[in-house]
Amino acid sequence: MDEEKPNVVVTGISGDLGLRLLPQLSGYRITGIDLHPPRTNLPLRFVQLDLELEESCRELFLLLRELRPVALIHLAFVMDPKAAGVDDFDRIWQINVGGTARVMEALTEVNRDEAIIKKFIFLSCASVYGPNLPSPASEDSKLAAHSLAVTIHKMESDQAVQLRAPSARGCSVYVLRPAASAGPNANNYLVAVLRGTPAGDGKLATMLLRERKRLPCILPWGKRYLANRVQFVHVEDLARLIAYILRKTEPEARRLTILNVSGRGDPLTWERCLKISQAKLVRVPGVWGMRALLKIFWKIGISRIPAEAAPYLSGEEIMNTSRLREFLGPYDADVIRHTVSDALADCFPETSSAQAHSSRVA
Repeated sequence: MDEEKPNVVVTGISGDLGLRLLPQLSGYRITGIDLHPPRTNLPLRFVQLDLELEESCRELFLLLRELRPVALIHLAFVMDPKAAGVDDFDRIWQINVGGTARVMEALTEVNRDEAIIKKFIFLSCASVYGPNLPSPASEDSKLAAHSLAVTIHKMESDQAVQLRAPSARGCSVYVLRPAASAGPNANNYLVAVLRGTPAGDGKLATMLLRERKRLPCILPWGKRYLANRVQFVHVEDLARLIAYILRKTEPEARRLTILNVSGRGDPLTWERCLKISQAKLVRVPGVWGMRALLKIFWKIGISRIPAEAAPYLSGEEIMNTSRLREFLGPYDADVIRHTVSDALADCFPETSSAQAHSSRVA
């Protein structure tokens, strides 16, 4: 019976989102691509492929031609170089931007004579709009990421996908720009700052972990920094959205669809984020002071958050998600089930449980 199911190829299958996506795709035969096999018992074909390498383009082309998948989902991306064990800037660019270009080239070649792959889904991020936005960004807002390498890579990859979309003959291209992902295994700089988990490669980090110490959350002085708002989306909702797009039968008016993605409800102020996470706050004089302290934490090996992340952690990056709500229509609440607040709270289940218990006792 499996032979009757349509094929879908997913790059970055071993990441948190890839693993959350797998249970949503029971109606398909999944081929997952990554450097290491995913930790799952769900059925799939795993192909080890390094998208950093030039020859991976031809290998992917041959694989796609063999499988004739109805969709290609591109999740592979290095967002945390330290966690991935990749320190070389050029190599990271080759994985992120070069890898995305190679995936698009393979897709284009497969569809050259026949529209085999009907849908391509690329995971961008909210940070492509840049830090400290003066107003909520729409999908048509200028992309202005700077300072932080991985956000620049996302921006360049996003732009490359848009540029090549018309060449993907017969294929609907979807670019998703999610807010910071949240959930028990979420791994991004925003959640890491609130968790405060020592995560460097030094002996001091090991000692702090053993003693269950948390690093403080760092913000510049001034009320406006606590009042700055942030958005989150639960990784399960993001997986449901990808599955929804995959199953969507109504054709799009345009071949390229770009969607800002966030949890339901209002954004959270940093003050509210600190309360949910129960993080200790340390104030410093200005963004320059925040950058300096992050640099010290990085240098002594207790944090993986680079100093270049300071503008993104101290600014306001809010997106307008009305296009997503219109796109989902009556299915909105079924796909995006978590509020922004609930999504963040799920990163701290112990804290949330303690707060709930405290409320019941009171």
